[in-house]
Amino acid sequence: MSKLPPRTEAAASLVDVAMGRKPADTVIRNGRWVNVHSGEIIGGTDIAIIAGRFAYVGPDASHAIGEQTIIVDAQDRYLVPGLCDAHMHVESGMVTVTEFARAVIPHGTTSMFIDPHEIGNVLGLAGVKLMHDEAMGLPVNVYVQMPSCVPSAPGLETAGAELGVADVATAMQWPNIIGLGEVMNFPGVANNDKKMLGEISSTVAMGKTVGGHYASPDLGLPFHGYVAGGPADDHEGTRVEDAIARVRQGMRSMLRLGSAWYDVAPQIKAVTEHGLDPRYFILCTDDSHSGTLVNEGHMNRVVRHAIAQGLKPMHAIQMATLNTAEHFGLERELGSITPGRRADLIITSDLVQLPIEQVIAQGVVAANQGTLAIDIPAASYPESSMNTVNMKQALTATDFHIAAPDAASSKVIARVIGVIENQAPTRALARKLLVKDGRVQMDAAQDVCQIALVERHRATGEVVNGFVSGFGYNTACAMASTVAHDSHHMIVVGTNHEDMALAANRLQEVGGGVTLFANGKQLAMVELPIAGLMSNERAEVVAEKAQQLVNAMLQCGCSLNNAYMQHSLLALVVIPELRISDKGLIDVTTFSPTSLFVNEPA
Repeated sequence: MSKLPPRTEAAASLVDVAMGRKPADTVIRNGRWVNVHSGEIIGGTDIAIIAGRFAYVGPDASHAIGEQTIIVDAQDRYLVPGLCDAHMHVESGMVTVTEFARAVIPHGTTSMFIDPHEIGNVLGLAGVKLMHDEAMGLPVNVYVQMPSCVPSAPGLETAGAELGVADVATAMQWPNIIGLGEVMNFPGVANNDKKMLGEISSTVAMGKTVGGHYASPDLGLPFHGYVAGGPADDHEGTRVEDAIARVRQGMRSMLRLGSAWYDVAPQIKAVTEHGLDPRYFILCTDDSHSGTLVNEGHMNRVVRHAIAQGLKPMHAIQMATLNTAEHFGLERELGSITPGRRADLIITSDLVQLPIEQVIAQGVVAANQGTLAIDIPAASYPESSMNTVNMKQALTATDFHIAAPDAASSKVIARVIGVIENQAPTRALARKLLVKDGRVQMDAAQDVCQIALVERHRATGEVVNGFVSGFGYNTACAMASTVAHDSHHMIVVGTNHEDMALAANRLQEVGGGVTLFANGKQLAMVELPIAGLMSNERAEVVAEKAQQLVNAMLQCGCSLNNAYMQHSLLALVVIPELRISDKGLIDVTTFSPTSLFVNEPA
């Protein structure tokens, strides 16, 4: 894991400091101890820290103060355990693990449980290892879950790599692997797919946690079969009944608030209205882009939001600290301010608004008043992780033409992907569209524009075209992105074919990223040279470029909240109802390809 010595090596020093036989490295005085074990807030508390761990927590730490001891006066403010993000993808921030940590430490996040399946879909096991190794060198706790579904839906998409049972078994031996990443192939688990059950078995055999991803509203037998298969948590619920069902079946219900997923409010009612035990609920972000991290916050944002929905502050804090630690079998390492645990804490003057006034990570003051106080060198990625956008040739407008099934017809009924604001699922819509010169036309009046998936891993030259609704573009424009969960081909959404071609070709030139063109001109660009997913620039720089992208989308008529995140999930063929892949249009309610036009054979 991190550079922090194991608890066993620090045990003697911890005892000596607690007993007054040895001075502490740091003593925090006069704080209000937020005790997530007992549910109490205990005033007049002192904390003694040595070797990056808590040694003493009690009414008076005078006995642990020596000439070299650093004294921090809490001034009667609250002492809160460092926050944990139980499920997240670093790549969604468009930055490296290092830059993600730099961005979130000032917001009070000191532990992250990351699933690098995005880079796994592009670079395979080697990509996962790159992020695993980077995480180990950071001054906060960054644990890695081995991706379980690469590709996410075998047979329905072609990723840049494949990971199987042998790869999972190999990764389980790595020192920083905490468990198996979200098992997205929920039909596979329910149908006893050998690959899925083999990966789960390899994880369980090592005593590690299996992450879940049940993205169906069906709480009948398929849900029960999935739970029986072994996943221990789930973050895909969107309704109160989803949260209740998961907890009743012994799973941890993970409630997410990301940049574009607002699933806490409906599900937290399981606690606030239905009275379920809050200790079986966990808060997480799943996907947060750099603009959210830099400008709005991270887990502190989620905790504040949960409290605003009527959750007691103590319960919200437990859901972002101790509950997470216990779920991953780390309650003796982190998640609370108690002896032996890693000395991760926040000093704040208000438990409801949760201003992050000081952050201590592994015993070191890591941030003050929102500013990073430690030096974290930038990460360096190898050349093998670059230049991953492999298009066969430059595209032209004709690559995006959609021929009508009957050239003589004047109208067709087309299947359209319907974007749902602030949620990951989509709707399967049907819209009547005009045909002109044998080609199906977009329809701005119905908010129907075009979507294309451009193959970018093996240079096949394949372009799959379809329709999408919900972005609200009202001018000639197109946005292209090499971030396209989970197979990460290139997704282009536009209102005219010329701009679609320009945007796609531009990403080939720069080696990946996100760009928006309007009327033949580039309005915004976020370069993502690492696997076409991550920038090698500072988080603040990426956030500024991301904001320029948001502004450009607004300029083109798109006011959808965090529309980029919606754009990036249009190829995610494990979340209902309708998606696009290199295999065509996918009906995720049946996990099968479907035709672009209604009444046309698939």
